[in-house]
Amino acid sequence: MIGRDFTATRPGTRPGTRPGGITYLPTREGRLYLACWLDLATREVAGYAMADHHRAELVTDALRMAHGRGSLQPGCIAHSDRGSEYTSSEFRAEIHALGLRQSTGRTGSCFDNAAAESFWAVLKEEIGTRTWPDRATARADVFAFIETFYNRRRLRKHPLFGYLTPHETRQRFRNDQTLAA
Repeated sequence: MIGRDFTATRPGTRPGTRPGGITYLPTREGRLYLACWLDLATREVAGYAMADHHRAELVTDALRMAHGRGSLQPGCIAHSDRGSEYTSSEFRAEIHALGLRQSTGRTGSCFDNAAAESFWAVLKEEIGTRTWPDRATARADVFAFIETFYNRRRLRKHPLFGYLTPHETRQRFRNDQTLAA
């Protein structure tokens, strides 16, 4: 449904995740899997979840977080790859229950989710690729990266607003809607 158009005119209308849907961080206890939903209007990480597995509940939990934060508008498009987590009955039921529409990229095409692929690259470059001593430490580092750095301090060039953080971009959209009302 979104093809390779990674733009959105307002927050919460077209979140996306990357092909593969999930990345992992190595720890001495085993892998920590991370699923994220990005808002294409702000590039904010709208929802994420971490676990020691990559079953459907991981991506469903991340989607619920985005919805719970008020980041998803009714009818918005949730775009993902065709991984088993995203084609599961559990995930499809959650999409339906939240009143969203599902879109998937083509099989084997990382370009169908380039915006989210870009986020994974930023995460791994800026958080550092290493082996964490345990999952709890990796979780804490991911939380700090997303909540205190990426969403709130990392500047991005927005076509309408200039250099703002994803959080500031969301606030600007909210302020503009308030002024227009």
